[in-house]
Amino acid sequence: MTRYYFDLVDDDGLFLDEEGLELSDFRAVQVEAAKSLADMARDATYDSGSSSKRHLAIEVRDDAGPVMHVGFEFGDGGRQQ
Repeated sequence: MTRYYFDLVDDDGLFLDEEGLELSDFRAVQVEAAKSLADMARDATYDSGSSSKRHLAIEVRDDAGPVMHVGFEFGDGGRQQ
């Protein structure tokens, strides 16, 4: 099995995954990246005190380098309601 690292990216910067996960195939990597991004999005909606756009991403890498980038943006861009 290959060890994959799921680095977190948000408006505050890049947070490296130092431990990683051993996963059996690329489909498992996709599922884990999607779950991680969904968790980040959920947490960001609770923590967000502003109405500006937020960018969140998971950058997946293995020992050889980048494997996948999964991103998500939300917010109204400052639009008044």
